[in-house]
Order: sequence, then structure tokens, then C-alpha cells
Amino acid sequence: MSHEISRELPGPHRGIPNSPTTTGSSSTGGPWSAPALRTPAGPVPADAPVWNPQRHSAMPSHRYRPVHQRVEVPVTTRAWPAARIERAPLWVPVDLRDGNQALAEPMDIPRKRRMFDLLVAMGFKEIEVAYPSASRTDFDFVRHLAESGAVPDDVTVVVFTPARRELIERTFAAIDGLPRTVVHLYTATAPTWREVVLGRSRTEVRDLVRDAATRMARLAADRPQADIRFQFSPEVFNLTEPDLVLEICNGLTELWDASPERPVTHNLPATVEVATPNVYADQIEYMHRHLERRDAVVLSVHPHNDRGTGVACAELAVLAGAQRVEGCLFGNGERTGNVDLVTLALNLHTQGVDPMIDFSDLATVRRTVEDCIRLPVHPRHPYAGTLVHTAFSGTHQDAISKGLAHHARRAAELGVAESEAPWAVPYLPVDPADLGCSYEAVIRVNSQSGKGGIAHLLRLHHGLELPHGMRPDFSRVVQRATDDSGQEATPKELWELFRGSYLDPGEEGPLTLDSWTATEPVPGEHRIRCTLGRAGRPEEAQQAEGTGNGQLAAFTAALAAAGHPAELLDYAEHALTSGPDSAAVAYVRCRIGGVPYWGAGRDTSVLTASLRAVLAAVNRAERDRAERDRGEGE
Repeated sequence: MSHEISRELPGPHRGIPNSPTTTGSSSTGGPWSAPALRTPAGPVPADAPVWNPQRHSAMPSHRYRPVHQRVEVPVTTRAWPAARIERAPLWVPVDLRDGNQALAEPMDIPRKRRMFDLLVAMGFKEIEVAYPSASRTDFDFVRHLAESGAVPDDVTVVVFTPARRELIERTFAAIDGLPRTVVHLYTATAPTWREVVLGRSRTEVRDLVRDAATRMARLAADRPQADIRFQFSPEVFNLTEPDLVLEICNGLTELWDASPERPVTHNLPATVEVATPNVYADQIEYMHRHLERRDAVVLSVHPHNDRGTGVACAELAVLAGAQRVEGCLFGNGERTGNVDLVTLALNLHTQGVDPMIDFSDLATVRRTVEDCIRLPVHPRHPYAGTLVHTAFSGTHQDAISKGLAHHARRAAELGVAESEAPWAVPYLPVDPADLGCSYEAVIRVNSQSGKGGIAHLLRLHHGLELPHGMRPDFSRVVQRATDDSGQEATPKELWELFRGSYLDPGEEGPLTLDSWTATEPVPGEHRIRCTLGRAGRPEEAQQAEGTGNGQLAAFTAALAAAGHPAELLDYAEHALTSGPDSAAVAYVRCRIGGVPYWGAGRDTSVLTASLRAVLAAVNRAERDRAERDRGEGE
């Protein structure tokens, strides 16, 4: 049932009339409010399975028509589901045109030039740079490219124009002096656009396009020294009758006298996404099969992302015969954006297909784009987000840590650098190093993290190799700290927690090891003589002695003789660095009062580190007893 209005909305909704709220419980147990929701209260569909109790909602879905009622999709047999993408299509970034038009503050010429230089450096060979008739800045930028020599010999500039005579002429004026250009003609062809926007019939739209294309051909013929090719986009192709699109495109192929040496580009945009990606693939495959002079046509696609499936649409379109893909870096563009070329290209990279574009310094690419368009890249953006290679979850961290170790061993076995070894690390579909990222941020610790990730960070940043049995114990220490703070624990903070929990008790009391000597009176029998003190109470120092089959056994015997029994259960040690002067770290687990306690010690002497580790375990137990006694006393 619907919830009733509870109280005024906080923040930006305050004071807005007719803004009812839904009430419930917040994470802290208090009331919360949100924009009005109409909890589905209709009947459960009669044919619904017993495990699905979802009810009919009040959403007016009846107002919308499914795509098969809006446009014919004539493909009945499909080749694309069995196809594979084995080479990169021609990528064409439209950041400087379509992406620029989507900005609240369009790029000025310096920012446009910076973006253009980035695209060239990444390896793009065809770049749509402007809509010259749309603004003086766009026109001037094309002139800047023509006059500055900024366009490399193997890069082709694309300019965009609607099917209007005066705008076509201004577009050609902008490209004077450019050695290689594609002039991109477009007009809307879909029924709703014809009726609502253009007020033209099918025949009138076809004639409009042909007249504009004829004018373009004449203007190009007046510039025989320039290499000018042509492109056509039937805007909203995905909602246009396929026979009309085919008629227009085939007519332009003939008019422009396309050949394999001088092909025409037919670009088929999903201007507004309206269907699942398989429908777009069917539409592209139909065109791929029926376009005339197919070897003289570059079949291009321009997916948008209104349904959130732009990447899938582009990939399926390539399977269906598309050879060229227009899009923007990181998916910038009007509404939900154009298809993201970064994701598309790196998807190929992770399938073993060369994307033909360089992403080896993806952070610089991201920062440059953010500076130019003044919009941030989301931290969860595929490949490029600041958090996409980061794991907070304990199970993920453990798998990644083990995977990285396995990768290093595998590279050594193959006798190749880790950067050349086959990549197979859990939860990391791409090696962050391929994209210019380090491994330092792959694992980060918060209250959701586990023992594997914590151990990984201590090993990576502080050289500690925690024994497996110690990891759950320290994980609980970290969990308490992060639960209390609600914050992420940095590697430095992890070290401080480890030191305070396991190292400091062996050096700072309450029981202290003031002096000791170790001897081996007879082979196999070790003796420890030591002075045990009390922190801040020198008068309570006592002498203790013990023997055993090892030095630690002798020390625990001495502790027992002094009234501090501890049974040694586990022991491990390692050097922090190589060389004779390296410090050693020792880890021990002792049963004290029936409870296991871990301790650690650090010193250039392995034996000193080991004795401190045992003492740390004893002191941790003593502190726990003291806290229990205080609690019982209160």
C-alpha cells in the first residue's frame, strides 16, 4: 500500500509544493523521507511463479510502444550471433563535435586543440573535429587546423553539416587548405522526426538529402587538389523504415561514385536508444547484406546510451558487419552520452585483440578529458575509474593477492617479464599496469575487508609476511578500528595498528625483559637466564631461569618459573630486507590461560625478536585479564 506523507523534505526539495514523501526507517533506526513512491499494490499476475510476488505497479507503461511496433526489423536469419570480433574497427572520436555540443560550457579553441592533440597521440586516424556552421568557435577551430599544420599526414579530419545549402557552403569554406577531409552530411529520417520536426514526407526527405549531396559533390569537384570524401548519417536510423534508409544510402553511393579506393561512409546512428542491442544488430546486418557496392562502402555506427546498452549495441553491430564506430572518450555526449570508445577498445584488449589505440597512460587521458570538458569521469567507470582496480571486500582481496603472487611465479617459470606473462588474476579483467596504473591501490582496507587484503598491504608496504594463522586475529583488530571510525584504513594506519597490537607489548610492558643470556651447556639443551621487570616499578624486577630443547622453549620455561606460564603453539620469522644488517620479525602464538595469543617482535637479532614476540603474547594476555578484572569490579 502507499505510505503517507510524514514530514517536510530535506535539502533541495524543501518548500516545493506537492512533494509528498515516503517514510520508513533509516540505517540508524530513525525516520527517513524520500520523494513519493507508489508501492506496487496491484494483483500478482496470475501466471507468476510462486517465488515471484512482484505486483503490478502504477507506472504508465501503456503509454509506450515496443520497438517492433515502431519500426520493421526485416532480418529473419542472423549471422552475427556466431561471429567474433577479431580486429578493431576504425574508431572515430566525435568528442570535438557531438561531445562538445553536449557541454554546458563548450570547449574554446585552446581546449579543442588540447583534445585534438590527445586523440592524435592515442592513435586515432579519423577525427570528427567540428560542426563548422554551428558556431564561430567551431569554424575558427577548423581554420586553425588547416592553417597551423596540426593534422598529421595519416590523420583525416571529419566535419559535420546538415542538409542545407548555405550551411554546406560554410562547411566547405572552413575546410579550405586541409589535405584530407570527410564531409559528413546528415538529416533526420525517422517518421516522428519527419512529421514533428521537418514537416516533410518520405519523398521530400529523400529529395532533400539528394539535393544536398549533389551540392557537396560540386563543391568538392571545385577543389581537385584536396582529398575530400563523403559521409551520410540518416539520423535516428534505428527508428527509420529500412527500405527508406536503403534507398537513400544506395542513391548516395551511386551519386558520389563510390569505389574501394574512394569509399563513401554510411553511418547508421542509434540516435536515441529504443531497443535491446540484438535489434540494432539485426538492423545493421540487414544494411550490411543489402547495401550496393558493398566494397565501396564503409559501414559505420554511432550508438547512444539512453538505455545504458551503448557498448553492447556497438559490439553487436560490429559482429553484424559494421566496420567503423563513432563515439566519445568515456561516453560523453548528449543525454546519457555517446558510446564509450575507451570501454569498447579495452574490451577488445582484454580479449587478446589489439585495439589499435594506446591506453598505456589512461590516468593522463582521463585527466586531460576532464580538464577539456570540465566533467568528471565516474570513479566506477570501466577501466578508467579511480576505484575500478580496487577491492575492499575481503574475499576479493584474498583472491587478488593470491592471483598476483601466482602471476609472478608463473612469469618466473616462463622466463618472461610479468608484463609479458599471460594474465589470469581473479577479479582483475585487465592488468592495471597495461593502463599505466600501479598495484598499490588494488587492495584497500575498510570495515568490509578481510585478512587476505590486510596481509597483502602489510607485505607490500611494510615487508611483513603475516603467518596465515595470525591473519584472522589481526583482521579482527582492524575490523574493530574501522567499524569504530567508519573510515578506510591506510597502509600507514594498518602498520600503526599492527605495531600497537603485537610489537609494542613486547617492548613496553607491563612485563619487561630487562636482560637475558642464552647458553647451550650440552648439545640439545638450551638455557635462558633473564631479568624480568615491571614497567614503572623497578623494585619488582625478578630473576628467572629455564631450560628446554630450544631457546624459545627455555624462555617459556623461565617465564613459567616466574609465574607467567605460556605454551608455545606456532612460530615464524623472516628478514625484512636482504643483507646481514636486515631486521628480522618473529611471530609466535602461545596458549595462555587456555586462550591463544599472538605476539610479534622485531630486531636485528632473530633471537631477540623471538623473545620479544613471546613476551608480547604474555603481555597481551595480562592486559586482557586486567580489563576483565576491571569489568567485573565495576
